[in-house]
Amino acid sequence: MFIRNRLLKDPYYRFGSLEEVVLAASLGIRIDVNQATVDDWLRLPGLSIHQARSLVELSRNGVQFHCLEDIAAALSWSVQRLQPLAPILQFCYYDVESIYSPKLINPNTATGEMLSKIPGIDSSLADRIVANRESAGFYRNLADFQNRLSLPGEVIGQLMHHLCF
Repeated sequence: MFIRNRLLKDPYYRFGSLEEVVLAASLGIRIDVNQATVDDWLRLPGLSIHQARSLVELSRNGVQFHCLEDIAAALSWSVQRLQPLAPILQFCYYDVESIYSPKLINPNTATGEMLSKIPGIDSSLADRIVANRESAGFYRNLADFQNRLSLPGEVIGQLMHHLCF
């Protein structure tokens, strides 16, 4: 009962065993492999931080995982080793040209012109983003971005679907 409640309430709970993976899957918990974050991947037993980062980087660079064999190849694992995790892994596909999946822009590398194409960023804010980055260094994450630019929550709520760090 304790594990069941923990699984349902803690989205960062790292599964301690394959039995917990099966229980989580029975509760409807899934990891969308093509949208998973490092934290999502780290929930799985046996995955290292380096492997999780590698999978996320591949996804951000346009790699779509279609099946267990793809994940196994990316990890240099056998499919048999990955098979016990299958109940929780979900393979969804996203059209990169869809208006519902905007191309993510990294404010740490984007020009002011690129940033000003994002809805909610005018040329003035784009210039502030670039100037702040050049004077204070790269943005660590969305919260750092918000704090350094003193942006209200409503603006961040709109921008977070267009930015990646």
